[in-house]
Amino acid sequence: MPALAPALIAWYRETARDLPWRAPGFGAWGVLVSEFMLQQTPVQRVIPLLEAWLARWRTPTALADDSPAAAVAQWANLGYPRRALWLHRAAVEIRDRHDGVVPRDVDALLALTGIGDYTARAVAVFAYGDRHPVVDTNTRRVIARAVEGRSQPGPPARGDLAAMERLLPADVTDAAVMNAAMMELGAIVCTARAARCDICPIASLCVWRAAGYPDTGDQRRKQASYEGSDRQARGAVLRTLRAADAHEAPEAAVIADWPDPVQRGRAIDSLLIDGLIESDGAHLRLPR
Repeated sequence: MPALAPALIAWYRETARDLPWRAPGFGAWGVLVSEFMLQQTPVQRVIPLLEAWLARWRTPTALADDSPAAAVAQWANLGYPRRALWLHRAAVEIRDRHDGVVPRDVDALLALTGIGDYTARAVAVFAYGDRHPVVDTNTRRVIARAVEGRSQPGPPARGDLAAMERLLPADVTDAAVMNAAMMELGAIVCTARAARCDICPIASLCVWRAAGYPDTGDQRRKQASYEGSDRQARGAVLRTLRAADAHEAPEAAVIADWPDPVQRGRAIDSLLIDGLIESDGAHLRLPR
């Protein structure tokens, strides 16, 4: 098929959203924090919390020298709070293993807590300018439609990196822009619910569109409703402790009015297992 890169790179350079982590000189630490926060979280919710985080902890060492409780509390309403704990652990590892500098090497990044294939390559590419394929949910959707002619991508697989590698131009700078452009296209044009082909820069090259938009099925995992879920109960426990003096409260007083006492207990137990809270037998607190 014709190369997608020229059209996508030109489109991105002309229309890309002005986002903080795309600013020149934003730095590897800022990129790393933004990638942790952006996982399963809308951009507009992330921006103010990212700015507050980086104002408080300007370097990995600054975060590592503070407590895990501070990180969990600062995470606020971002959701999936284990990310805050993982980010704190990664900061400690960066301080202790890499002299406080976010590593550039993909394998070194992968060895840090909470960092997988996507985040490691995103830091190497967007912070350091190296050439690697970067694949997120949006990228996978664009590849599924434009290259493979499918309505939705299959489950994540190691082959996703090879598929993206085949689309990258040889030039290092262009390759970085191509990675960003694929994600941008999937985020605002080739979205999961509706493809906006009328404004797509690669509509004329899209295999799925040329085939008449066939419905090839959807194997994406469906997320359970938040309302009434254990996730909601866990979030209520953490909100209580974030707001408490010294981030600590008597266990009996933590969401004592939760309508399902069994679910309340399950939420507390799971947070203890995850290391997001601690107990002395009578009190719960954020981790120290």
